[in-house]
Formats: sequence, C-alpha cells, structure tokens
Amino acid sequence: MNIGIQIKKIRKLKKISLTTLSQDSGVQIATLSRIENGKMTGTLQSHFMIAKALGLDISELYQGMQENESIPIISEENIEAISAPNEKVSREILSRQATSKRMLPTLIKIEGKGISGIEKFPPGSERFVWILEGSLTAHVKDQSIKLTSHTSLYFNASFPHHFENPYTTTVKFLSVLTPVTL
Repeated sequence: MNIGIQIKKIRKLKKISLTTLSQDSGVQIATLSRIENGKMTGTLQSHFMIAKALGLDISELYQGMQENESIPIISEENIEAISAPNEKVSREILSRQATSKRMLPTLIKIEGKGISGIEKFPPGSERFVWILEGSLTAHVKDQSIKLTSHTSLYFNASFPHHFENPYTTTVKFLSVLTPVTL
C-alpha cells in the first residue's frame, strides 16, 4: 500500500473532505490530491501535518505500509530534507523510505547560538546522538549534558529533550531515533 492510498482510506473513514484536510493540515489541496492519486508521495513534513490533521500519530499513518525491498543508499541524491523548527536548525533523513524502517538516521546541523525545538517521543523510543563536528549541550529531562566532537549520548527519547548550540560555529551531529517517529 502506498501513502496516498493510506491517507485517502483514513480520510474517507473519518468522513473528512479533501478541502477540510487541506485547511486543517496546511497542505495545499492540489498536493493532497496528487498524493492520494499516487502522482507524488509528498514530504515527511507534509505527512506529519496530514497525520496531525487526521488526529493520528505519524506512526499510525504509516502503520501497515512496508517496503518490498531494502536498497542501500549510494549517493546524497536519496537524502530527504525535513523542515526544521527554526532557521538555525536543519535536518536531513539519511535513509530512503524512512517510514518503513525501524530506525530514523538523521544528520542535524545547528548554527551558532541555535536551539532545536523540544521533542518528546512515545514511550519505548530511544535516541542515539554522535557529534561529528563542533560542540553542543543536550538537555534531556532535567539534565544538561555537554557533548563535543566524537562523543555520543544514548537516552530515552520519551523524556522531553532539545539540543542547544551555545557557540558561534555550526555543530553537525548524527541522530538515530527508534522507532521511526517524526
């Protein structure tokens, strides 16, 4: 099953019109129509907004969808950007068809003096962070942990957490979240 069929099925079950879904999600009606008709898949960010408008967690939207075969990524052309909480934070998904995976590997960049949004994932979620370049402070629950280049942190992602770059240089880090939650 593809994402468009899934969205249309859920929308119809909930008796929500395409117009209403567009208004509630902020996704253009033409984009929704193209997704539902298999002409495009949309972005992970649009899927997140659609799921929210349908009253679902993103994992519920993807439930029952499976990738038929696993193909390794061999070039950057397969990486998908995700909208960031602000202009100082950027994220790139490092896996093709991430929604059908058990882990979500992401490259995150936070410019100097930038702060990510507060995140809290469902119980049972875990997050691994590896600092590639620079330094940052990870705020997990009520702890602040300073991480420098080539250090890592593994924690319960259901705790409220965010990342802060108090320095002027950009920090780059690998984040792996499991299960996949956007």
